Amino acid sequence: MKKILLLLSCIGLAACATSTPSGNVDRMTHDPNATNTETILHVWSWNFPTIADNMKQIADAGFTMIQTSPVNACFSPEGGNIRIFDEKEGNWYHYYQPTDWTVGNNILGTEAEMQEMLDSAKKYDIRVLVDVLPNHTAFDIDLVSDEFYEAVGGREKMFHTHGLEGINDYNNRTQCTQQGVGGLPDVNTENPKFQKYYMEFVNKILKMGVGGFRYDTAKHIGVHSDPVDTEAGVKENDFWDVATGRKSVLGVSLAVPYDSLFVYGEVLQDRNVPEEEYAGYFGQTASTYGHVVREVLAKRSAKDIDILSWYHRAAPEHLTTWVESHDTYCNANESAGLTDTQIRTGWVLITARQNGTPLFFSRPMNSTRENFWGDNLLGARGNDEFFHPEVVAVNKFRKEMHGQVENLQSSADGEVVLINRGDKGAAVINFALEENAVELSTGLADGEYTDQVHANVFVVENGVLKGTAQPETTYIVIKK
Repeated sequence: MKKILLLLSCIGLAACATSTPSGNVDRMTHDPNATNTETILHVWSWNFPTIADNMKQIADAGFTMIQTSPVNACFSPEGGNIRIFDEKEGNWYHYYQPTDWTVGNNILGTEAEMQEMLDSAKKYDIRVLVDVLPNHTAFDIDLVSDEFYEAVGGREKMFHTHGLEGINDYNNRTQCTQQGVGGLPDVNTENPKFQKYYMEFVNKILKMGVGGFRYDTAKHIGVHSDPVDTEAGVKENDFWDVATGRKSVLGVSLAVPYDSLFVYGEVLQDRNVPEEEYAGYFGQTASTYGHVVREVLAKRSAKDIDILSWYHRAAPEHLTTWVESHDTYCNANESAGLTDTQIRTGWVLITARQNGTPLFFSRPMNSTRENFWGDNLLGARGNDEFFHPEVVAVNKFRKEMHGQVENLQSSADGEVVLINRGDKGAAVINFALEENAVELSTGLADGEYTDQVHANVFVVENGVLKGTAQPETTYIVIKK
């Protein structure tokens, strides 16, 4: 066992003073007293019946929201969509290739099954977010439905002028917003007829009980400062105004108050991305912060790594955070090499904190570092990690800590981090592969505390929390 020297690392989140248009939520200026309490379980590739069957367990695990995979009609190759991933047939990303904006596909299930899932979520007070992707269609444009083409005014009206050309320079905003990401045909999202058709789909699933959205490839749909596709007759980039209920289109508008929804966009951080302008419409993905968290996990230490900063221009209370996402797991298996235990310690790090809305990615059942795809079955439930006792404990801790400001402490070698939440509670994380002694400053009153999960005893003396942390283990202590 190593003795850990005390090292103080106080939190310091500076406010960003940025104005927003009148009537819009200011997502750029940080409120130091704001506390987030929500948590999202990404039920990645689970079908509707599977989600419904596990809703009670999701609620019991302390999650307040779930995020489904795309629910619209999508590319469905003959004989495919059995395995999550197949080197010949692909599969999981097929539902990211829309063929129509109708409810139901052969991966997640039917409209009726979706309704049953939503009814189950309502019973357990779980908000359902749907992953939507209006930016593009399936690779094979011949598979896009005739009804979809007819609704938007024909094939020639479906895509941007150069929408069938792939992006060569992702820092070029014209290419980024008007050409195909990953080669997927880029939809003319400024076409009023497309907007109307899409909003009718949105309103339908809102009526069914959907409570918010994750906008896939959001940074590829232009904002007002971006170039407009004048060749296609576009006068302004107004998709986000329509999608967020600021304006109607051809007599159709968002059916519910926008502020009643939880909405965030995949605006992955890169050069030349107008994050401030996107923040005027929705919360965003803290992708760079995720990279930092994974660096801590890989090194098993936070030493010389700035885990205090959110690495984003938007205020932390308006960011969605993660240790990993379906993209970091599936695309080149960027995060798949991290063990379930490492992911869990990272989850406690981001969830015990004051801000952000953390998203827990559900890995495939029986996945290992040698077999990332596990049982490799589309529609099946993911592994057991979402209800691991440490995950459950920190999810519930997050709710209990509402109104409590954070303070982070780290050992000198960075292997142990203590997340204090006012004088009410604290989370202890040992990232190391060996036992560590803990001796870190806390806001908890002097006394003896028993951890919520492992029944480990910590003692606070003169404002210093002392105890022993087992390898790669997290602890939750709460004021008596």
